[in-house]
Amino acid sequence: MSVKTKHLALAVSAVVITGIAGCAQQKYQQSEKKIETSAEVLQEPQVQLLSKMGKRSLQADSTYMPVMVPGISTENYQRFENNQSHSPASRPLSTFSLDVDTASFANVRRFINEGRLPPVDAVRTEELVNYFSYDYPQPKGTTPLSLEYELGASPWSSKASLLKVAMKARDMNSDRGSNLVFLVDVSGSMSSAKKLPLVKQSLKLLVKQLNKHDKISLITYAGNARQVLDATPGNQRRKILNAIDALDAGGGTYGEGGLKLAYSTAVEHLIEGGVNRVLLTTDGDFNLGMTGVKELERYISEQRSQGVSLSVLGFGEGNYNDHLMETLSNAGDGNAAYIDSLQEARKVLIEQMAANFHTLAWDARIQVEFNPAVVQSYRLIGYENRQLEAEAFLDERTDAGEVGAGQTATALYELILQDQPSTHALRYQSSDDRYNMVDNTELGYIRLRYKIQQGGNSQEQALAVRADRNCQLLQSCSQDFHFAAAVAGYGQKLRNHQSLSAFSWQSLAELARKGKGQDIYGYRAGFIQQLQLTAEL
Repeated sequence: MSVKTKHLALAVSAVVITGIAGCAQQKYQQSEKKIETSAEVLQEPQVQLLSKMGKRSLQADSTYMPVMVPGISTENYQRFENNQSHSPASRPLSTFSLDVDTASFANVRRFINEGRLPPVDAVRTEELVNYFSYDYPQPKGTTPLSLEYELGASPWSSKASLLKVAMKARDMNSDRGSNLVFLVDVSGSMSSAKKLPLVKQSLKLLVKQLNKHDKISLITYAGNARQVLDATPGNQRRKILNAIDALDAGGGTYGEGGLKLAYSTAVEHLIEGGVNRVLLTTDGDFNLGMTGVKELERYISEQRSQGVSLSVLGFGEGNYNDHLMETLSNAGDGNAAYIDSLQEARKVLIEQMAANFHTLAWDARIQVEFNPAVVQSYRLIGYENRQLEAEAFLDERTDAGEVGAGQTATALYELILQDQPSTHALRYQSSDDRYNMVDNTELGYIRLRYKIQQGGNSQEQALAVRADRNCQLLQSCSQDFHFAAAVAGYGQKLRNHQSLSAFSWQSLAELARKGKGQDIYGYRAGFIQQLQLTAEL
C-alpha cells in the first residue's frame, strides 16, 4: 500500500470513528431524558456501542485494552427520582435501610475539582450527609446503637420544619484480629495514575496499621485470577509491601474469578469473632465471566452466609461503574467508598478503619410513623434507593444496612405541620395502652431495628418525637443540625430539587459555616470550600 493510500485509509477511519462517536453521544443525550424507576439499570448506550467497535476476542486476548472514544464517558450510575412528599393520613409509615456509605461525596468532589457539575444520579444525598461524623451520644449500657432526634425550623422554607434522626454506634475495636483479603483489579483499564498507582499507595497506608494478629492475603485479577500472597501476618510488612509494589496493570477484567478466589481464601483463613473481609479495589469494569449486575449481586449475596463481608473501594474516572460498586457492597454486607486522593484513602482506611471494617449491627433499618393530626406532610431527604416496603421492617429476611463501630448515621425529613394538631388514629388512636398519647404534641414514632450478630434475630429500639421539643428558631438548633441541613441542601440543589430553587448557594455556605464546629480534621472546612466552588460552576 502506498503512503498516499495509507493516509487516505487513516482519514476515512477517523471520519467513521468520529461519526460513531457522534451517534453514541446523541443516543446518550436522548437516554438521559428517560428516567428509569427499575433498580436494574441497563448499561449506558455508549458501553454497548463501544463493545462493537472492533474489539478482539476478550477470551483469546489477555492484553485487551478498552476502546475509549475522546469526549464520551462510560461511567454508570443508577437512576432514581427525588423523593416526594406524602400525607400521613394515606401513608403513615416511612421505612428505609440505614446507609453509611460515603462513595457519592468523594465522587461528587472529584467532578467539582475538575470544574464540572456531577451527573444528577451521581448525587446520593444521604451519602453526602453521612460522609461527616457528628457529635451524637454514645449508646448506654450494653446497647450497641443509640437513637435520638432533633426538630427545628427548615432553613429553606418558612412553612416547613426539619426532623433530624440520629444514630450512633459504640466506639470499639476488634481484639481478635483481622482476616483481610485485598482483591485488586489489575486489568488494562486500571493503568492510569488515579487507579492502580493510587490503589497501591492506599493499601500500603492500611498495611502499616496492622499487627501480628492480622492476616493479609493478596488476590489480583485481569485476564485471569491469581493469588499473589497467601495469608501473611500483618507484622511481616516488608513482604506485604513488596507484593503490593510489584503489581502492574494489563489485560481483561475477570472479576468473577477474582471474587471466587478471594472468598475461598477468606473462608480458609476465617477468624472466629474477628474481622473477615474482602476489600475489592476497582473501577468496576467487569468484562469477563459474570458481568451483569443482578448475577453478581446474587453471587455475592450467597457468599455472605460464610461470615465474610465485602467492601468496595472505587477508583478512577471515564469508565467508573458506580452502580455496580454500590450493588456489590450492599449485597456483601459491606460498605462502598470512592478514593479520589491519598487523603481520602487515609480517611477511609486509617481514621475510620474500625468503622469500615468492624461491623456492630447487621440489617439495620429505620421506620418512622407520622401522626396525621400533627403532620400534614413529610418528605425523606435522600435514601431514594434505600427505601423498603413497610412490611420489610419486621421481616427477619430483610437485607438492610450494616453499621460499623463508632459510625454515625443521619436522616432528615422535611415536615409540614398542621396548624391545629388534634388526636388521631393508627398508633395514636389504638386501644392498646402502649399507644395512648399523653397529649397531642407527639408528631411521630421512630423505630430502629437491627441484628447484633449476622443471621441472628433482630432487636428494636424506639423513640417518640414530640413537637414541643422543637428548636423553634433555627439559630437555637445544634451545630450538627445546621451542618447536616447544609449538606442535605447541597445534595438537593445538585439534584435540581424544586424546594431549594429559591435558596441561594451563599445561604447554604452561611448555614454550613454556622455548623462548622471544632472540625478537627478540616473536613467541614473543605466542604465549605467545595460548596463555594460549586456555586461558581
